[in-house]
Amino acid sequence: MNSNPLNFLEGEILLIDKPFRWTSFDVVKKIKYLIKKNLGVKNIKVGHAGTLDPLATGLLVVCTGKFTKKIQEIQDGEKEYTGIITLGATTRSADLETPVDKTFSLENITEKKILEGAIKLTGTYFQTPPIFSAKKIDGKRAYEHARKGTLIEMKKAEITIKDFEITLINLPQVHFRIVCSKGTYLRSVAKDFGELLENGAHLTKLCRTRVGNYLLNDALIVEDFEKLFF
Repeated sequence: MNSNPLNFLEGEILLIDKPFRWTSFDVVKKIKYLIKKNLGVKNIKVGHAGTLDPLATGLLVVCTGKFTKKIQEIQDGEKEYTGIITLGATTRSADLETPVDKTFSLENITEKKILEGAIKLTGTYFQTPPIFSAKKIDGKRAYEHARKGTLIEMKKAEITIKDFEITLINLPQVHFRIVCSKGTYLRSVAKDFGELLENGAHLTKLCRTRVGNYLLNDALIVEDFEKLFF
């Protein structure tokens, strides 16, 4: 990333490590504020390529100026994530946003079943997005309906999981690395994983490490981005 702030007006691709509990819009809002304040401009286009949930961390690709035209192309790229799926319990949101609503015994869970479950979820199939997601339903985000208790039907979408690697098993936690197509919901992967094991599961940690050819290792935390102006 070129650190010359004058390039932000013409167009810049920024790699930001999204903080825990920040929304993707929070990051865009902060970046936009810092650029406007330090360059003395009234407005500048700023957008992100691919939403991360508030409880997720990792790579958020932010585009400024004319480079906002590249957003669709960037967010269509392959994604890579690492994280933790917790077995033996489910939540309505399939992550930690909502409390545990059902628990299951782990006595029949084996390493073999876990590895086989990952294999079964590798490939192309139709996935149901979680009800607590940013997907738009009737003009509103799905999570807006879900938080009000409104029953909504989530339409399945074709996704591809290119690689589902189990990196550590420490029950009830299962650590993973996943390479997948755009539109893949990792909370739905966790939910489906639990059901495949005839158990329950939810996502308890998620970090995006790659978007296309852009890497988390090259990203700045928000505080370091702010220092570019001084």
